[in-house]
Amino acid sequence: MSKTLALTEKLIALSSVTPEDKGCQDELIARLSPLGFTCETIQSGEVTNLWARRGTAQPLLVFAGHTDVVPTGPVDQWQSLPFTPTHRDGKLYGRGAADMKTSIAAFVVACEEFIAAHPDHKGSIGFLITSDEEGPATDGTVVVCEQLKARGEQLDYCIVGEPTSVDQLGDTIKNGRRGTMSGKLTVKGVQGHIAYPQLAKNPIHLAAPALAELVAEVWDEGNEYYLPTSWQISNIHAGTGASNVIPGSIVIDFNFRFSTASTAEGLQQRVHAILDKNGMDYDLKWTIGGHPFLTPKGELSDALGAAIKSETGVITELSTTGGTSDGRFIAKICPQVVEFGPPNASIHKIDEHIEVRFIDPLKNIYRRTLENLLT
Repeated sequence: MSKTLALTEKLIALSSVTPEDKGCQDELIARLSPLGFTCETIQSGEVTNLWARRGTAQPLLVFAGHTDVVPTGPVDQWQSLPFTPTHRDGKLYGRGAADMKTSIAAFVVACEEFIAAHPDHKGSIGFLITSDEEGPATDGTVVVCEQLKARGEQLDYCIVGEPTSVDQLGDTIKNGRRGTMSGKLTVKGVQGHIAYPQLAKNPIHLAAPALAELVAEVWDEGNEYYLPTSWQISNIHAGTGASNVIPGSIVIDFNFRFSTASTAEGLQQRVHAILDKNGMDYDLKWTIGGHPFLTPKGELSDALGAAIKSETGVITELSTTGGTSDGRFIAKICPQVVEFGPPNASIHKIDEHIEVRFIDPLKNIYRRTLENLLT
């Protein structure tokens, strides 16, 4: 059994459902300390975070990831127990196999091999690991980044081990993520009998023209790396359930997924302008889940892309699709942040798995990237 596979299985066997770490980071500390890493546990609420660094010189290349996993769902629907690493048909099954315990194991073994071959490498290597990525993400990476910024620690490159590959290992690097911003819109009317509309005020009718404008609005054209900003309604609720009552209010939940071509503040202002123009009595509460970040093609993406091609022959593509990640926090203190990891088709699903044939090549890609940047 390869060292990467063995460590992956050990981590999967620890039932670290968010925000629990369940000793995963202790396993990492046990492997990193003998390599010369100074390891620091940063506790915040129920969340366990690890900051580890080897060396004091620049550039600093950081591997970032999370030991927490999403809940398993109905255990009886799994073909094998989710926290018992199990092999079937060339695949390793278990919660976290793809998202993202294999990446973390590959980080560690890549560093072991790289340091053995290059004990006097230039620069420094860091690990930023949290148990709060799959949860609210309020006590995890964001807390560590705030502490590092306060200390004046400068990160130069960061690879987040999110599962980014689609059809084959190495085909996709995420060099940015869209921002996410939600709104809860309440349009107020006057409840009444549907047979006497003159005595009521239907908030659904009042909201409809504004909603049509919001749906038709072109928020931006995107840019070289991003598709245009998207505005989508996720929920609408109005009425009492009776067919003869005009409702007193309507509540509409919507979400922006926005690129660096727009700002959260600018989008909010434009929404309010459309609502105000339509003369409604409304309340609107905003929640910003994360701002967009972007790392243009440069040293880090070139080094990682070259490592992928050398190991697999695949010519990778840069992409900004998908949801949010902890990269949004790291990008505030690090100029070059990308995400790269194994295929993502099974993440968060029953019977999550990774093909065993991808595990050591993933480790080799991380090791080759270290060689490209720190030798």
